Amino acid sequence: MTDLGSGPDINAAVARFDEALEQLALARKTAPMAPNREVLKAALHVMAAPDGLDALYARVPAIEAKGVFTNGDWGKPAILRPAIAVRTLRQGAPDFTAIEALSELRLLAVAMGDYRHPGISAEQARHFLTQVTALNLDMLSGQMSEADRERPQGLGQIVNSLYQYLLGRLGYESILDSLVGEVRRLLAQRPIQTGSIKQMVGQIAKCLFDPEIETEGMHRAARLVSALYGPTKGCRDDPGLAVYGERLAAMDEPALTDEAINFAAAMDETGMVSPYHPMLLRHLRGHQDDLIPLALGLSITGNDVFQCYQEIVHKLIDDAVHPETCQAVYGLAMFLERGGLFTPAVASGLWRQVELKLCATACNTLTEAFGDAHPPRVYLLAGVMSLLGQPNGVGQGNNPTCQSVIGLSMWAFNDADYLLQLVAWAARDDDVLMRFEGHQITSQHLEPGLAKEPPTDVDPVSLILVPHLDRIYAEMGRLCGERDDDLHRWINPEMYGWWVGHAFLSVISQETGKIDDYEHFIRHFYACYHPYYNGSIPVIHPQPAGIVATDSGGRMVGRHAITVRRVSLDRLGEMRIYFYNPNNDSGQDWGQGINCSTQSYGERHGEASLPFAEFASRLCVFHYDSREVGDMYAIPETEVARATELGRSSWAVGYEEDAEHP
Repeated sequence: MTDLGSGPDINAAVARFDEALEQLALARKTAPMAPNREVLKAALHVMAAPDGLDALYARVPAIEAKGVFTNGDWGKPAILRPAIAVRTLRQGAPDFTAIEALSELRLLAVAMGDYRHPGISAEQARHFLTQVTALNLDMLSGQMSEADRERPQGLGQIVNSLYQYLLGRLGYESILDSLVGEVRRLLAQRPIQTGSIKQMVGQIAKCLFDPEIETEGMHRAARLVSALYGPTKGCRDDPGLAVYGERLAAMDEPALTDEAINFAAAMDETGMVSPYHPMLLRHLRGHQDDLIPLALGLSITGNDVFQCYQEIVHKLIDDAVHPETCQAVYGLAMFLERGGLFTPAVASGLWRQVELKLCATACNTLTEAFGDAHPPRVYLLAGVMSLLGQPNGVGQGNNPTCQSVIGLSMWAFNDADYLLQLVAWAARDDDVLMRFEGHQITSQHLEPGLAKEPPTDVDPVSLILVPHLDRIYAEMGRLCGERDDDLHRWINPEMYGWWVGHAFLSVISQETGKIDDYEHFIRHFYACYHPYYNGSIPVIHPQPAGIVATDSGGRMVGRHAITVRRVSLDRLGEMRIYFYNPNNDSGQDWGQGINCSTQSYGERHGEASLPFAEFASRLCVFHYDSREVGDMYAIPETEVARATELGRSSWAVGYEEDAEHP
């Protein structure tokens, strides 16, 4: 087999690549699914040549235009996941390594402002590359591992060269600091799924202890590393689980108290849970249960819940808290802080969950995703604890399931006993029951909804429940048939619960597909949700809504489901809407200076926020209570004009242009 790393002639390699690119473009004219294999093979030869990456970087627009990335996930760069990209780049077959490398060169061009892509913003591209570099920080010094060196066709050297190229453009001197900032930005949102973030922290740790890399002044990085690998005196040297277990056995009460305080402090600061933390909790169980509230960092409220429901809390720790499920510790702590167990049906539902016998389908699905270190029921129970404690932390992964995931978030927030019922049905019976306008729906034998494949990159509850919810949502749409308004008007109250407003307004006419009286739509939203104009009525229950997501250029990306959580003045006295976005990372740039904040304006963990008018400019549908509408004519013209102008000069322009020019 040819070793591409031997350094082919750059001119000949580029000429072959250009020829293969033209042949692909020609073939795609008559056969849209024509394979891109020859282009990828030629690309590897160029990458192995001196200055080859520069040559490919200069051809990014042509590579995109000729269709190299179409017919696969790479055609939609916004859905790509850094952790998967790293595996593809460093462990994939040659073709997959080649297309991932080309894709990262494309994203580098977007991030540097050398190429504009309609599907991803420069900021998104930079976030992606920062995370990819974070997961490859073992290559920071330019050294390759044995596994990299032994890859066929010189792929290890190609990937190493690509990584050095990315770092050279992004900047060696700032990558660690940027990485730490990126990790802290993601952690501030308190996601349930922290695997990829912990991988990044692991790579930061390797850099901090590498004498060849300058890390002076990286105190913020050191705090992240210590929170995960050594938050207490007993495990500060990261001794391994077995050694730490021996140390715990030898500790007296003051030492255990100190361990409990420091574990809780690290968890509270970062939202990450060290694998050593569950070992402390399991050691305390049955020996010094009185220290458990301290180890969980509970306030007076959380401690009251713990004292009232010690038996179920102890059972949850015994069954579901292990080093492999360590994030469940944070979920349990937050669940107790929220006072959820004071709803009697929730405690009963958790007892059922503890003893639940899972069906074969659920067992196989959980084992495939999370391994077999523990029985599948352990991972599901840990996932339930995380979701109940972090309703805003659940994400949809790389799946078109926002409608289902906002349901999980809403139920975890204010209807936890119903969520537990749904989980029991899905996990035990491989079926979920719901009703729609008198029709009973059972999910088991329905066709797939928007998600044609089961999710794999999500939390345990989503893994088991979302496929059922996705099918049910689609079936409700089918039962609606043809109606005179957006079908979400009827589906959402039946799907999610009685608290969803039965009144509904869409800015886009169902009949014409065009914007219908934009000013009226904005006024109506203000009158329903803005405290100055709705009689100071707060958002009592989360309300599903539809937004039009836009990129950093204000261009429409697509419609997306979110929930409005609350409306409040921020620290600067500006009225903001705080909302839950299920897309895994709520800190987005929607163009026109509209930047979703996640930690600067009083956001609670997992919330995003925008000034009221800016949010309204991206809104396309909302629910409300028709009996609680304020005075629409009290809304200042300036507010209405600002929101409509922002919308009309971004996503709405096409709809209104179509209306004027049929």
